[in-house]
Amino acid sequence: MPGKRILVVDDEADIRDLIALKLGSAGYDVQVALDGNSGLQQALTGNFDGIVLDVMMPGMSGIDVLSALRQAEVTTPVLLLTAKAQERDVEAGFAVGADDYVTKPFSPRALLARVNALLTRG
Repeated sequence: MPGKRILVVDDEADIRDLIALKLGSAGYDVQVALDGNSGLQQALTGNFDGIVLDVMMPGMSGIDVLSALRQAEVTTPVLLLTAKAQERDVEAGFAVGADDYVTKPFSPRALLARVNALLTRG
């Protein structure tokens, strides 16, 4: 999906940089946000084809960001990325409008495949 715009929101620099590198090398135009508040602002004002959104961030969580996006009627496909793998956490992510849910640790190749699938469906 070369040329598609992806927003990566994660407060952990190593993970954010790894995802941006993997998606960028696949031809995506990747923008990054360092926390939930800036991620929400970028998602509301940018024209993104997909969002990779960490759940556990200081300040505004990914669940809160996604909920705010859906309340603002932003329909951009969102893949939640988190260390929280319990069934109730997955259910909470989908309940607020996630399109996919990936737990950490993750394979960068598998994440790329999921982003590709997400954008194909979206």
